Amino acid sequence: MSTAIVKLAPREPAANERGSRPPTIVERAGQPAMFAYAEFFEAELENENTHRSYRHAVNRFLAWCDLEGLDLHRVAPAHVAGYIRNLATARGIPASKPTQKLHLAAIRQFFDRLVLRHAVILNPAASVRGPKHQVAGGKTPAISPEQARRVLHSIELSYVVGLRDRAIIAVLIYTAARGGAVAKLRLRDFSSDGRQWLFRFDEKGGRVRNIPARHDLEGYVLDYIRAAGIEGDPPDSPLFRTARGKTRALTATGMTGKDVLRMVKRRFKDAGLPTTLTCHTFRATTISDLLKSGVNPDHVQDLAGHADARTTRLYDRRKREVTRNIVERISI
Repeated sequence: MSTAIVKLAPREPAANERGSRPPTIVERAGQPAMFAYAEFFEAELENENTHRSYRHAVNRFLAWCDLEGLDLHRVAPAHVAGYIRNLATARGIPASKPTQKLHLAAIRQFFDRLVLRHAVILNPAASVRGPKHQVAGGKTPAISPEQARRVLHSIELSYVVGLRDRAIIAVLIYTAARGGAVAKLRLRDFSSDGRQWLFRFDEKGGRVRNIPARHDLEGYVLDYIRAAGIEGDPPDSPLFRTARGKTRALTATGMTGKDVLRMVKRRFKDAGLPTTLTCHTFRATTISDLLKSGVNPDHVQDLAGHADARTTRLYDRRKREVTRNIVERISI
């Protein structure tokens, strides 16, 4: 077995598309393996981000097995452990522990499916332990409430694209929703129950959440809808739509998560903030601000849609502020 560094090439979108042909090593293993491969990637992995990441991880491992002259039924725990241990980026930098754990999880679940369909007898990744990795605080950078307001107020509102961008950023701030969930919104997902306006978010993990729109957010979205002239469009039409080049006019095509991210980065730049910030920055800012304001952590967890309170605590930036205050008092 080779102990050389296993470099991770950049993802190849064509190889990760749904319905793409399985690698040669899977075809050589016969019909049960081909069925398991298609079942795992086409039926089991519903979330697009998970599908993309897992397909990339599994295909890279299968390509490595091919180079090592291994067939599926000959893959042993030592092969999987050595592969994970020697993972590296395309530049030869050792892969991070989260990356190693993700690749191991993808390989383990894929071989579970192969075992289920009798393509292999045992799962060689089942006994492999990934690196220990504990996270004390989230990596997502947060900004201050004043900076968040600066982003909102820096947007020119004389044209529909500006109204759209203000509405999107306000949704990110005042609902703590993820950028991908905001991009998925349809006209029917913003509606009134007679008392208040509500957003219906299709979140990761298949969760559906209804979040009320506060009064200013309600106004921002309604202003955008009226300016876009989409009030009478079919309910399943996209709520937030792409712009046609630099014409400042909207198309009928819905924005993707990447479109929302690019827009947010442009607006950060316009407000004089680092473009390294992302949509998740607003999520971290809102969660941290609510916790700092004394809101019940259980309620904050519900708003964020976290299944585990520990995940919510990763977004809490109060400890960092305390630490900063302490180190500033060092008299040396």
